[in-house]
Amino acid sequence: MPTMSGLDETARAIVADGKGILAADETVSTITKRLTARAIESTAERRRAYREMLFSTPDLAAFIGGVILQDETIRQDSSTGIPLIELLAGRGIIPGIKVDAGVHPLAGAPGEFVAEGLDGLRGRLEEYRELGARFAKWRAVFIIRDDGLPTAKCIHANAHALARYAALCQEQGLVPIVEPEVLMEGAHALERCEDVTGRVLQAVFNELFDARVSLEGMLLKPNMITPGQGRAGQASVQEVAEATLRALTRHVPPAVPGVVFLSGGQDPVLATQHLNAINALDGPKPWKLSFSYGRALQDEALEVWRGRREHVLAAQQAFHHRAWCDSAAALGRYSGDMEGEAGFAHPDSTLHAPH
Repeated sequence: MPTMSGLDETARAIVADGKGILAADETVSTITKRLTARAIESTAERRRAYREMLFSTPDLAAFIGGVILQDETIRQDSSTGIPLIELLAGRGIIPGIKVDAGVHPLAGAPGEFVAEGLDGLRGRLEEYRELGARFAKWRAVFIIRDDGLPTAKCIHANAHALARYAALCQEQGLVPIVEPEVLMEGAHALERCEDVTGRVLQAVFNELFDARVSLEGMLLKPNMITPGQGRAGQASVQEVAEATLRALTRHVPPAVPGVVFLSGGQDPVLATQHLNAINALDGPKPWKLSFSYGRALQDEALEVWRGRREHVLAAQQAFHHRAWCDSAAALGRYSGDMEGEAGFAHPDSTLHAPH
């Protein structure tokens, strides 16, 4: 089992310069919705083929330090008979696993949710570690509403669960990714999102401290600070970047090695722009600021692929291009001119070089 120093090394390797995380941990029901929306039959074999297409994209390890898998995927073999988790590890990409059991209504808190899955988690983590996982992820969600949501009860319940999960992960030699997501749903202002996110982050780190979680051996996966999707006036990229960095500076200890933002429903280009703007800001940034995107990394490739074997190469090119752009954004080097480039070769060798 890895020591705490080993967990530190794994956490830093996942977010090495210019590297981020591919979140490929959609549940069967979630990925089925995305596939059927494109007239793709969602069978175990089709889901395996889709994820193998992503994982086998040439040069992917230059941009992706880790991949979050789902229970089905971590047990599947590739088309060549190699377990998908070994396909990733053999390419120098660190495999991880989603371990929460989804969000469910929080008793006594109408309209709010708590992530479940702590029962039996120690045994499941041990099994996943034996299968080859080196990190795990647990997601909690918080809804902003005008009637006072999220409540202190909801914030505390989810922060406590995140801390218990993180402590169990480190006990089993896995790096925990702690994901407290303030949802973009609603019509709230950017300032309200910043206030709620700050309260959530403060509560999470208070609980992590009480649970004796080693901050050096974990990663944080928060939302960016944005107005609600239903708000008439959206904030500029610069405003989002400034509010996001301000919240992190106030509430995230510098001992945390990396912050890997979720995309939260942002389109791929906007998620890239926001990440780049955050990294381009002046001021102290003691953590690596990178990405752990799902749809924002995958959607362009999925649209190209549409379940057709003859589209695999083009879909991999689309996926590679977005990963390259996000890698550049994690270094503060992205520009809009990069959106016009495609393919597996790019002129900036510093973004291609292994880290």
